[in-house]
Amino acid sequence: MRPLPAGLPVAGGAVIPAGRRWARTDVGIACVLAATAAAVVVGIALNPADVPVNLVFLPLVLGILFLSNRVLPWFALFVIVALSLAAFFQDGLTPRVGVALSVMYGVAVLVIVLSLRRGQIGVGPFRGQSMLVDLRDRILAQGEIPALPDSWLVESALTSAGGSPFAGDFVVATSGDHGRRIELVVVDVSGKGEAAGTRALQLSGAMGGLVAALPPYRFLPAANDYLLQRAWEEGFATAVHVSVDLATGVFELRSAGHPPAVQREAGSGRWRPLRPDGPVLGIVEDAEFACHRGRLAPGDSLLLYTDGMVEEPRRDIDLGIDHMLGEAESLLRGSWDGLARRLVAAVGSPDDDRALLVVHRRP
Repeated sequence: MRPLPAGLPVAGGAVIPAGRRWARTDVGIACVLAATAAAVVVGIALNPADVPVNLVFLPLVLGILFLSNRVLPWFALFVIVALSLAAFFQDGLTPRVGVALSVMYGVAVLVIVLSLRRGQIGVGPFRGQSMLVDLRDRILAQGEIPALPDSWLVESALTSAGGSPFAGDFVVATSGDHGRRIELVVVDVSGKGEAAGTRALQLSGAMGGLVAALPPYRFLPAANDYLLQRAWEEGFATAVHVSVDLATGVFELRSAGHPPAVQREAGSGRWRPLRPDGPVLGIVEDAEFACHRGRLAPGDSLLLYTDGMVEEPRRDIDLGIDHMLGEAESLLRGSWDGLARRLVAAVGSPDDDRALLVVHRRP
């Protein structure tokens, strides 16, 4: 019989990879864990004095971590049967063993109830957590600043109420007109923290598409129509949108019920609030949004921010704006680099989401 040429697969060579793939599926993991629980029950039947009954529960703990909600209820039911067999094989049920069994039964029943309620998701807790992280990253990705000429600096910073990774404030940034313009939007969705996170995710995706596809004057009306169509229970949001010509510094600014943007003029060193009128998004049909047209000369800057930066209980918002601008001046130290991050850390309420966008034309 002629030997096979070197490097060719032998018969049965694909069986091991296929087996490994199966062992990583929900059914494969459940079978391995069930076999472990069964082995523990056999050990208790043979030597009940030396094999603790709570070892039967360990596979369920691992199942909670790795199994999807489609398989987990059935596996928890299997563990309940295994616990019953382990209790049957005990020499005598002491109060301590009885309490331990009661707790394990209760946890197993609770796992079944919760996994059935979450069954529509179809993923286990670890996978669900990774999905949430991915959703959060998608929100943050909308605010990534595109490549800009060296004469421009644009930075954003975000923080959420209580340090949660999910927030109702977000930033959308994209280039337009073949890189000759930059479109920037700062949005504050009703609510805060995790409660506003899902609405912020959906709205950020929609706004990212709208601002890239529409001319500046049509963006906020389209975003308003989008929110009205969603009919969310808390379906409103404030936003400020600026479109900047990177060659000339000319910009168009529109606001939807948002705190006023402020422009710093390098010549005088003064901050000037810009207050174009416009209603909150998602409330009024056929809303109109006034436009403020201006220019950023070399050295000039714009700050766009959410109300968490300037609003605090029992304090007028104008005082909050003055406080923020005073902190901005003290943090500048001759350099605008990193100002957004430093300013968000220095001002605003820790109990509210905060977002800040800095646009600076280098001199």
